[in-house]
Amino acid sequence: MGHVGKMKYVVVTSGVVSGLGNGVAASSIGVVLKACGLRVTFIKIDPYLNTDAGTMSPDEHGEVFVLDDGSEVDMDLGNYGRFLDAELTGDNHMTAGKIYQYVIDKERRGDYLGKTVQIVPHITNAIQEWIERIAMIPVDGREGPPDVCIVELGGTIGDIESRPFIEALSQFSYRAEDNTFCLVHVSLVPVIDIVGEQKTKPTQFSVQSLRELGLTPNLLACRSTAPLNKNVKEKLSQFCHIPVDCIVGLSNVPNIWHVPSLLIGQKAHEAILGVLGLPCLTVEPKLDAWMDIARTYDQLHAPVRIAVVGKDTNVSNAYCSIHEAILHASVACQRRLVVDWVPASDLDEETANQSPELHEKAWSLLKGADGVLVPGGFGHGGVEGKILAAKYARENNVPYLGIGLGMHVAVIEFARSVLGLKDANSAEFDAGTRYPCLIQMPEDSKLQMCLGSRRTFFRTMDCKSAKLYGNVRYVDERRRHRYEVNPDMVGELESAGAKFVGTDEAGDRMEILELPWHRYFVGAQFHPEFKSRPGKPSPLFTGLIAAASSGQRNGGSMTQQSPSNLEKRPIPAKVASGSTTSGGLEDELLGLHVSGAALAH
Repeated sequence: MGHVGKMKYVVVTSGVVSGLGNGVAASSIGVVLKACGLRVTFIKIDPYLNTDAGTMSPDEHGEVFVLDDGSEVDMDLGNYGRFLDAELTGDNHMTAGKIYQYVIDKERRGDYLGKTVQIVPHITNAIQEWIERIAMIPVDGREGPPDVCIVELGGTIGDIESRPFIEALSQFSYRAEDNTFCLVHVSLVPVIDIVGEQKTKPTQFSVQSLRELGLTPNLLACRSTAPLNKNVKEKLSQFCHIPVDCIVGLSNVPNIWHVPSLLIGQKAHEAILGVLGLPCLTVEPKLDAWMDIARTYDQLHAPVRIAVVGKDTNVSNAYCSIHEAILHASVACQRRLVVDWVPASDLDEETANQSPELHEKAWSLLKGADGVLVPGGFGHGGVEGKILAAKYARENNVPYLGIGLGMHVAVIEFARSVLGLKDANSAEFDAGTRYPCLIQMPEDSKLQMCLGSRRTFFRTMDCKSAKLYGNVRYVDERRRHRYEVNPDMVGELESAGAKFVGTDEAGDRMEILELPWHRYFVGAQFHPEFKSRPGKPSPLFTGLIAAASSGQRNGGSMTQQSPSNLEKRPIPAKVASGSTTSGGLEDELLGLHVSGAALAH
């Protein structure tokens, strides 16, 4: 449909406790509005003083998501991109650090003409100006402004650092034209085990706090383990002054892809469109392809077990995009995904001596997996364990995908085990190594790295990666790294059987590693997980899952074979790619027949 007129804003806030999933709620609202025919964009507000998420540890804030423009942003922008298939930029992520820096830079230039610079009006004005400016920029690849901008405020109502943003949004709602502003408040309705009933008091207090800060919610989205009881909705309506039709439950679902249908089933779209003055659009949203993915996931029975070997496997959301990409590929390959999170440091000899039970458990998980994935990362933590995981996968013909650092450890392991260079290492971990397999990029400094979308060219079409991408000449994928394969060692590595099948345009930088004799052993310098979508899985992840699903089983693990007697498995030319449309994945991939499971939406 065409542009609906004045820009509409849907603001999503969160109350009671953090971690309620308001990012998924905001993304799902976007899916529903898009299904109603509206063009949607997103802005995420994070009240922390960091200018972006790039320097934040996964322990603090989950994964760092990278966009095409090289911006390092909050992981919720990954949810937005996956749910809406949107191409966002760094400006879609607002932080307190960015706003304060913007205002201070203006003050230093004298733009405020000698005025005393204060939170109100200068910071609050800057926040509102940012929202209005970015809301007009399309993220769906089409011309013209979007119809609706969804603004998610991170954190919890009552947090001291969010007060300037609450004030700015309060001013924004006050001056907004009629039918252009809708506030959705996500809150918690817990069940006290002893009483066994859903309790509304936390939500009542949260809404009361919101009103005291100058914001009045139009919709209440209540997180709960089970659907909201009718009397609970009525009680919330009475005490929070919100119509019953504008109170929706976000109960637990089998997978997050069900959340949009959960909203539609409670007619949340009609309530939102009513507030926005668009009742003419309250037709049944078209979510057939989306729901096909959700239902397919629920019906999968044949398992595929993937061991993810990383440094931060004990941190929730540290590898969110990795998990989502494996899940997208598993659904496309008609397999029920089982992920075993293996702490890399538990695999090494030091842990064997200090905590033999942890060492035994880690190796049991690794050996019981159908495939191994080593994700990206920085620092020394767990590196030797990751090298051992790559060695195990290479020697036992277990499908392997190494991303970023996962590719680096595969190169180190190959140099040590196959070339016999026992001291081989990355300069990142041993600056004085005699055999530096990985070196710092020449133009790099400790404060900068290669970030954002770059082009990788295939040196040959006769490789698994090129075929998985659909026999294209090049691919554009996102990067986040400081170190690269040492060009001086490429010849020696390739003479021993490793093949660098993808490089930069000049052919100087090695971007994709393969072991041709192996069933599936691929390392990528880039991060393909950032562009994976439900129904449009990343090709390299699809290859991993397909290979892992098609292997011979032997007591729960892959049959072990030596490189000398491995059968070379042909790969069909026509496979799923990032541009898969409905009904794709029609051919056999690495011995696995995948029938029409990749659904574009």
